[in-house]
Amino acid sequence: VLCSTFGLACFLGTRVFGLDRKTSMLIGAGSSICGAAAVMAAEPVVRGRAEQVMVAVATVVVFGTLAIFLYPVLYHLVAQYRLFDLSPTAYGVFAGSTIHEVAQVVAAGRAVGEQAANTAVIAKMVRVMMLAPFLIILSAYLSRSSAKDADAADGADEGNASPRGGVVIPWFALGFVAVAGLNSLALLPHAVVTQLIDIDTVLLAMAMAGLGLTTHISAIRKAGIKPLALAAVLFVWLVCGGFAINAGITALLN
Repeated sequence: VLCSTFGLACFLGTRVFGLDRKTSMLIGAGSSICGAAAVMAAEPVVRGRAEQVMVAVATVVVFGTLAIFLYPVLYHLVAQYRLFDLSPTAYGVFAGSTIHEVAQVVAAGRAVGEQAANTAVIAKMVRVMMLAPFLIILSAYLSRSSAKDADAADGADEGNASPRGGVVIPWFALGFVAVAGLNSLALLPHAVVTQLIDIDTVLLAMAMAGLGLTTHISAIRKAGIKPLALAAVLFVWLVCGGFAINAGITALLN
């Protein structure tokens, strides 16, 4: 789901909707991994501008919020008309692997039941764990792409050598993996972990506020309807394509 969603975002964003590559990648990162956190984590890697980040975050908020209400409705419709064999556990995996934000996943899961919510959170955490390797691979790809562009420029103008862009190592992503591993060992008391999570929430809110202070509404308005249209297509893919992928994997395992 992650790879297909991000690839679809890059292709449709640049080829169909005429968006720049950075905006397409940021929207794709937010839709495919973990919402606003993924957008902000990808920003230094793709070297996006503040308004591009804000547009991508806005799309995550809009369609992630829509998913909170849509997914439980779909579950009850499927159960009522017996369209598919969708258990609470299967629904949890589906929700966790396709909804944007962790909080949105929890809300959509709890609307069905505790079992669905627990499964959804586990599935979502698997996606979140993919953030670090995703950023490293994306950084390597962009660095290689920049090197090819520089070689082409050097070939056209041999007198002026173009600077090569190095791989942007997302140290915070490596720190994320380290902290996740430390938390998995359960070395810290639960009270300390709870306080750290509260601090994390405050820091993320401060980062979002800082992003808003550097962004003008006119820049978002200038982006037009195309980013929302791309995010809408990705949302449809997450619902329909994500369900098909989950159903296919389940069929292979059973």
